[in-house]
Amino acid sequence: MLKTISFVRSIVWHVWTAAIIIPLALLLVLSAPFSGWRWLYRIANWWGLSAVYGLKWICGVEWKISGMENLPTDGSKTILLSKHQSAWETLAYLALSPRPLCYVYKKELHWIPFFGWAIGSMKMIHIDRSQRSIAFKKVVEQGQRVMKENRWVIMFPEGTRIVRGKAGAYKTGGTRLACETGAAVVPIAVSSAKCWPRNSFIKYPGVIDIAIGQPIASSGHTPESLMASVQTWIESQMQRLDPPAP
Repeated sequence: MLKTISFVRSIVWHVWTAAIIIPLALLLVLSAPFSGWRWLYRIANWWGLSAVYGLKWICGVEWKISGMENLPTDGSKTILLSKHQSAWETLAYLALSPRPLCYVYKKELHWIPFFGWAIGSMKMIHIDRSQRSIAFKKVVEQGQRVMKENRWVIMFPEGTRIVRGKAGAYKTGGTRLACETGAAVVPIAVSSAKCWPRNSFIKYPGVIDIAIGQPIASSGHTPESLMASVQTWIESQMQRLDPPAP
């Protein structure tokens, strides 16, 4: 019965989201040539808010955040490195972050109708994996620009959504960027797969936990040692946040 009810609610949410994302995506695409990143981010913030609050009201997906006090308030260079279990956190961080975010993402996402077109218009940082020799240099250049604009860079070091209870391979792109720019990294654990399992159409009611760790300075670290610290913190928190994970 719960699965049937959740399925019906999920249909309603997907219709709701489509009704929101299509006009906002078109607004982003049409506004991009004439607008700065602040206006574009405001549109994206509306998108995130409508999606996550729609999930709350329609599907019963709520959230609880601990560690907000760990987020820097002094304008220092910061890179957020988050666990990635579903699309929920991609939307929720846009809605809930106290400071504008800049995602680092693979260029292939631009091919996704509406969603990809929207993020491609938002003056964020995309990686062209077909040009590996120069891709990271561009990420560093764009990352420095973004951080000067007082935005936080955010990356998913596992690179893709990971099945509940599992850990992916933590790649050092985010910590390489931190070491190159002198930024601190903030690790984030999130248990979104409890309510939105990977590749699942159905969204289940429940509470998603987000835990934000203390900033870790990049000075004195190699990208590898810095990422090891990030991974250790995130995965230990996942054991705490979601102990019954299969």
